[in-house]
Amino acid sequence: MVWAGFLFGLVGSFHCVGMCGPVAMALPFGGSSGWRYYTGRLLYNGGRLTTYMLLGALAGAFGQSLQMAGLQQVVSIISGVLILLLLVLPAATKGKASRIMGTDILMMWVRRKLGYFFKQNSLGALFMVGILNGLLPCGFVYIALAGAISVPGMGGAMLYMLLFGLGTFPLMFLVSLSGKFISLKLRSSFNRLVPYIGMTLAVLFIMRGLGLGIPYLSPKIVQTAHHKTEITCCSKPK
Repeated sequence: MVWAGFLFGLVGSFHCVGMCGPVAMALPFGGSSGWRYYTGRLLYNGGRLTTYMLLGALAGAFGQSLQMAGLQQVVSIISGVLILLLLVLPAATKGKASRIMGTDILMMWVRRKLGYFFKQNSLGALFMVGILNGLLPCGFVYIALAGAISVPGMGGAMLYMLLFGLGTFPLMFLVSLSGKFISLKLRSSFNRLVPYIGMTLAVLFIMRGLGLGIPYLSPKIVQTAHHKTEITCCSKPK
């Protein structure tokens, strides 16, 4: 399931172009060339991936606390349900979801900080722009985090979010160089696929949690403990 993060990021990266493309194309040093130009854009994208990994650590810590309580299957089902809610909630609230969740306050703070770092003439500022860009409220990222909750361990959740970020990297790096070659029509076409990809991920997590005995897709999850547990279903009568 860890590689699901990469596939989700790769296929849904056109959504990132629509949401974060303006930030990427407006990066400082727009008139410069050579190593400094390319390094700056690599640092920007590296900042995004760093934020995704840190968010993954928080999601992993939350998921691990539930998994330690023996709720591995429940966590996987909850992750799937959360993904479905994140797909439905914005449409159901007609744009009020940000106010309900309080992300509009975060948006204002991030915008102020972005304005500050955009004025700085340094490569480090571009890295900070990427860090802040990763904090911008985004349902696409929230869906990825919902999936990261069910990945075993904090390290696994961080890897999941890193792979998610790497999936978005190729297209976002190209956009940061020059986004004019990607038409609005093409971006819109891929944006329409995002909900279907999210629904597919949700179903996969729910099926995984149900433990239906389907190899690779929904394997049986056996709880183990330090003491020996023996389950007999066909014992012979004495």
